[in-house]
Amino acid sequence: MTSRVTYTGNLRTRCEHLRSGNTFITDAPVDNNGLGEAFSPTDTVATGLASCMLTVMGIKAKGLNIDLTDSTAEVTKYMAEAPRRISKIEVKLSLPSGISEKNQKILEHTANTCPVHQSLHPDIEKVISFKWEL
Repeated sequence: MTSRVTYTGNLRTRCEHLRSGNTFITDAPVDNNGLGEAFSPTDTVATGLASCMLTVMGIKAKGLNIDLTDSTAEVTKYMAEAPRRISKIEVKLSLPSGISEKNQKILEHTANTCPVHQSLHPDIEKVISFKWEL
């Protein structure tokens, strides 16, 4: 088992990673009757895409002797109605300058084929941009 999620009431869950014991909470968003005081479940999906992209890029970069420390991703999630669902995720990655064009292409391909990207429904529009400027 990977995790345990407990509904704690008031549209909030407590999520525990069983191996490490790390936890986080989720709230329903304000526009869906929630408190909006934490990530919503759909926020975690969108954020998971960016986290996965940076993680697999870090793995690939390590093998290329490239340091991606302090790289960031800005994530914007868009919702649709009927049924309520994620319709679009924008990820704007900011990465170090001074990396060869060849290695940039390798890292961009790695990000665009990360496991979360490959797992998201094809109807979710994914707008990914890479800025090699840090």
